[in-house]
Amino acid sequence: MIYNDLVDAIGHTPLVRLRAAPAGVTVAAKLELQNLFAMKDRVARQVILEARANGVLAPGGPIIESSSGTMALGLAVAGHALGHPVHIVTDPRIDAITLAKLKALGCSVHVVDAMTANGWQSARLERLAALREEYPGAFWPRQYSNPQNPLAYAALAKELVADLGGVDILVGAVGSGGSLCGTARALRRELKAAGRTEPLRVIGVDAVGSVLFGQPDQPGRKQSGIGNSLVPGNLDHAEIDEVHWLNDHEAFVATRDLAREEGIFAGNSSGSVYRVLKHLAATVPPGTRVVGIFPDRGDRYVDSIYDDGYWERARLAELPLRTEPSEVPYGTEVDGWARAEVPSTPRRRLVFVESNTTGTGMLALSRARDLGLAPVLLTNRPGRYPGIGEADCEVIRCDTNDADAPAAALRARFDADEVAGVTTTSEFYLEAAASLAATLGVPGNPPAAVAACRRKSETRRLLTDAGLPQPVSVAVTSEAEVAEAVAAAGLPCVVKPAADSASTGVLLCDSVEQARDHAAKLLAITHNVREQAVPTEVLVEELVEGTEYSVETIFADGELHVVGVTRKSVSPPPSFVELRHAFPAPLDDAASGEIERVVRAAVEAVGLRHGACHTELRLTSAGPTVIEINARLAGGMIPELIRLAGGPDLLTQQLRAAAGLPVELPRGELTPTGVAFLTSSEEGRLAGLDGHEAARSLPGVAEVHIARRPGDPVRPATDAYDRMGYVIASADSVEDLDRSLDAALDRITVRLTND
Repeated sequence: MIYNDLVDAIGHTPLVRLRAAPAGVTVAAKLELQNLFAMKDRVARQVILEARANGVLAPGGPIIESSSGTMALGLAVAGHALGHPVHIVTDPRIDAITLAKLKALGCSVHVVDAMTANGWQSARLERLAALREEYPGAFWPRQYSNPQNPLAYAALAKELVADLGGVDILVGAVGSGGSLCGTARALRRELKAAGRTEPLRVIGVDAVGSVLFGQPDQPGRKQSGIGNSLVPGNLDHAEIDEVHWLNDHEAFVATRDLAREEGIFAGNSSGSVYRVLKHLAATVPPGTRVVGIFPDRGDRYVDSIYDDGYWERARLAELPLRTEPSEVPYGTEVDGWARAEVPSTPRRRLVFVESNTTGTGMLALSRARDLGLAPVLLTNRPGRYPGIGEADCEVIRCDTNDADAPAAALRARFDADEVAGVTTTSEFYLEAAASLAATLGVPGNPPAAVAACRRKSETRRLLTDAGLPQPVSVAVTSEAEVAEAVAAAGLPCVVKPAADSASTGVLLCDSVEQARDHAAKLLAITHNVREQAVPTEVLVEELVEGTEYSVETIFADGELHVVGVTRKSVSPPPSFVELRHAFPAPLDDAASGEIERVVRAAVEAVGLRHGACHTELRLTSAGPTVIEINARLAGGMIPELIRLAGGPDLLTQQLRAAAGLPVELPRGELTPTGVAFLTSSEEGRLAGLDGHEAARSLPGVAEVHIARRPGDPVRPATDAYDRMGYVIASADSVEDLDRSLDAALDRITVRLTND
């Protein structure tokens, strides 16, 4: 068969019966070493093509990765074929042959001088971080945690089923975790689809002195391409039933045996797998089909595995050399060939239906991983998210604006019990997430309640039925209805969309004509920024005078808990852009109690009963008046303020709730903490922002974040999207907090150009 290019030629490797198998037992080697360079050619192709498709890797953009062997070579060949410069960070253990190949392929190779306290891998990652600073916008494949690593082996699983018809035991070396876990997972799905009912047994092979399966780290181990000093994100212990450890002596002997007995000139990871295959061949019952994955060729090891002098210098003969594995409880420290059953809890997926493009969006994905969940992002346009390449998140492209597409995409990828929950950090997809959760039978709010919160006229109806205080509100569907609505609401009045986000389109109008013009403008909008159809409806509402507050609540054990109240400062009319938040709000007990009573009743009225809720209100002389109820976390950095103030980490707790985990709400003394947003007083193009380092150095300032770059267009804020950055600070009192935020903003100067 002729392939269009080298990238297409990756894969399609042979499956070969081994002589070690007795009659009636099939023992076969999947010769991944017959890829262009090795098994990780598959990973390199997958991660590069996916990054290009998602917009994470620009045409001609540089690729930077840490690797001492086959991943580097895979990136070199795939990157070169697709027009990308490749930088490889490695250590002195790299063999001369691999180094020569990388340089011949045009790679820039960066060799670290010494290991850190955490080994060579940690030293390489530090150097990689420095290179990424040097090459802004470079793509880091992150082979140890990139979900595309295990996904790259779906084709390998299909090849095994096509060649052998079925597999009973799969054996593979473990380094990044991607090859064995990815193949095992895909193979189980392939076998299930073919009607197989017997479970597939998966055996991982590791090096003595590797931390992957509960052993203490020995950074001086000699084996390459197997084992690790760090536990990578792609290692899913739930996919592996049994682990074997071999020391350097045993692995090298096994590798030479493989060459002598089977005629396969391979590396030590293949040799270790071969040793386990021979053991299984002698112990499994007739009819068993055993497959081992052989990752790479032996040419990299001519100066080590195949060099007697190296053996003497490394004093390998001083290590144990066992002919059978000793069976030990998992967690027992071993010095030679041993095996153990792997205890594991299945890793479950937390599905995100789209995300915020700023703020908590990408952070939520990493927090999900911290909880032991595997984040999955459903999106119709991955390129919308600048940080997705570093989020260690599986991305599934589907039409998230279609009611049925998300569920269909998940069913095609996962079994029902693999999805722990569904959530979103985008207000535009709250309804879609609630509907998907209901379809899958995982925790979530009633879809009708979420829809009622998104459709503000329905919120108003439910609050009216409950007798709760709110502005006079009239929904209009045409310009002709505006005058009557204004008469009911009074002047000035607030005209706003029935369903949008970030104060977009909210305007204070002083006359019927202005209200009519703005309503006409809003009614002409057919789709929002996420290409979703919007209701042909506008609200004309009474202006409620008073200080604005938001109340953060979350359900735990079926009970609504009030986490706290935030004081909000908004821009002067005619827009209502939030410019500053302070938590906890300075309120007396009477006001706090009345606010809590109204919020509890409002949440009950709209029918929410799961996860976080963000309620906005204004405190008037007559008491609290509800402005909005949102079935989500607050925006505007409020969850971060609560965390920094000493309250619960609401983002993490919302993810726990979505995944069906217990919500934890520790209570303690709170420190006043606030955020002030940076805006421009004029329209133009940003030339620069000066003084942010001086602002960052002020007492009490915790963070200064600049969200705009020179050349970006800016204007006076009419909605939250116009904010240019923020300052977060803490103080002993709200008064001191305001002074700290003012001082920080005073240090920052916005320079504009009209060019």
